[in-house]
Amino acid sequence: MTQNTPASVGRLIRDARMQRGLSPEQVAEVLDIAPADLAQIERGALDLDLDRVAQIADALQNPALAPTSGTMHMRVKGPTKLSGSIDVRSSKNAAVALLCASLLNKGRTVLEGIARIEEVNRILEVLRSIGVKVTWSDDRSELELVRPEVLDLAAMDVDAARRTRSVIMFLGPLLHMLPEFELPYAGGCNLGTRTVTPHLQALQYFGLDVKATDGWYHAAVRETTSGVRHITLTERGDTVTENVLMAAALYPGTTVIRNASPNYMVQDVCFFLESLGVTIDGIGSTTLRVTGVERIEADVRVAPSEDPIEAMSLITAAVVTKSELTIRRSPIEFLEIELAILEDMGLRYELSEEYAAANGRTRLVDITVYPSNLHAAQDKIHPMPFPGLNIDNLPFFAVIAAEAEGRTLIHDWVYENRAIHLLDLNKLGANTQLLDPHRLVVDGPTRWRSQELVCPPALRPAVCLLLASLAARGVTVLRDVYVINRGYEDLANRLNKLGADVQVFFD
Repeated sequence: MTQNTPASVGRLIRDARMQRGLSPEQVAEVLDIAPADLAQIERGALDLDLDRVAQIADALQNPALAPTSGTMHMRVKGPTKLSGSIDVRSSKNAAVALLCASLLNKGRTVLEGIARIEEVNRILEVLRSIGVKVTWSDDRSELELVRPEVLDLAAMDVDAARRTRSVIMFLGPLLHMLPEFELPYAGGCNLGTRTVTPHLQALQYFGLDVKATDGWYHAAVRETTSGVRHITLTERGDTVTENVLMAAALYPGTTVIRNASPNYMVQDVCFFLESLGVTIDGIGSTTLRVTGVERIEADVRVAPSEDPIEAMSLITAAVVTKSELTIRRSPIEFLEIELAILEDMGLRYELSEEYAAANGRTRLVDITVYPSNLHAAQDKIHPMPFPGLNIDNLPFFAVIAAEAEGRTLIHDWVYENRAIHLLDLNKLGANTQLLDPHRLVVDGPTRWRSQELVCPPALRPAVCLLLASLAARGVTVLRDVYVINRGYEDLANRLNKLGADVQVFFD
C-alpha cells in the first residue's frame, strides 16, 4: 500500500485529528459535511483530490478549534517492527534556552525549525504575557520574536511559568533591565530536589541578590564594580552556564566562566550570542571567555542544532523492537560515548560521513541500527558532564539493558527520583530492582507484555515506557502523556510512519 492510497490518506487525517484532540463533529462542521462523511474519509472509503486534502489540512490546523479534552492518552499495539529512516528534530533544551536568550535582543530574532512542543509553548505563553510579539510563519517552520522596549512582568502568565523550570533562565537577561523583579518558582519534571543555588552564586557577580519566599524568587540588582569578572561555577550545569552567558552578554567587559558546561544547548546559546555581536572564546570547553556589549539590537536568524536526546530515543526504539532503522541528522559529537557503550554491549550500527547542521557548526551523521543480540554492559552505566554520557540519555539504557543478556547496573547520581520512575518498566515485564534512590539493577532479556499505565511525572522515564510498549505483546495504554509532549513533537505519528501502531485518544 502506498502513501497515496485513500486508506493511507484517511489514516493520516484521522491521526492528525486525534493528535489535536478534535472530535469528528468539530472537523465536520468546519468542512460543512456530515460526521458520517468524515468517517468515510478517515476509513479511506472516499477518493480525495488535492484541493480537498488541502481544505481538510487547513481545517485540522484551525486555531479556533479547541481540543475536546485536556488529557491526552496513547494506545500502543505491539509487538512491532520499525523500518525506514527518520530525521532527528531540533533540540528541546536549545529551543527553550534560545527563547529565554531572545530577551537580550531589542531587534528581531528569528528561530528556524524550532521544536513545537509543550515546553516551548509554555515559555512562549510567558513571553507573550510580558509583551513579546511572537509570530509563527504560515508553515510553522520559523518563529519570530520581537520584544518591547519595556517588559511587563506584572502581566506574566504565572500558571505557564510554574509549569516549566526553564523560566529560571530569565534571571540572566532581566538583571540588566530592572532594578527589582519577581519570578515564580520553576516547575517541570518531578525529579527530586534540583537546587538553584549555583545560579544565585554565579549571578551575584553581576549584582543579583535573590530571596525565595512564598513561591516566588524576589530579585534585586545592586551596582557592581567594573573589570574582568572571574566566575567559577560550583556545578557544571547546563542552565546555570546559560544563565551566566546571558548575564555576561550585556556586561560591557570580560567575564571568564570556569567549570562551564560545554553541552550542546550551551553551544547553541553561544552561537546565538555571537550572532548578536558578543565575543566568546572557548566554545565547547569548560572555560568560556565572554566579551559583552552595552546594548543588543540586531536582526538575526538562527537554527538550533539537532537533539541528541531524541536521537538516543530513536536508537532505543530500534533496539527494543529489534529493527533496522536509520536515524538521520544525528549530532554525533554528543552521542559518541553512548554509541561506544552500545557497541560494547553488542549493538551493530553504521555511521555515514559527517555533514554540517543548519547552524554550520554542529557535526551530523546518519546512524543505521541493525537487529543485534545484546549482552549486559561490563561496567556500570552512569552519566557525566559532556563529553560523558548525557544525563538525559541515561534512562534509555534501562530499556536497552532490559533487552540485553545479563545484569546491568545503572547509576543516576544526579536525580533522586528518576531511577524510581524507571521501576514502572516492571509493569511491562522488565526485571528491575532499586538498590537506592540513585541505583537500579536491570536483568535481561525481557519478554515485554502489555499493560495500562499512567505516565510518571518525568519526561524521559515516560518515553521509556512508550518505547518498551512498542515491543510488548498486546495493547498497552499510556494515560496522561502530557509529559511526553513537553519534549517530543508529534512522536506518535512519527513512529507510525516507521511501522508502529500508536493511537492518540482523549477521554
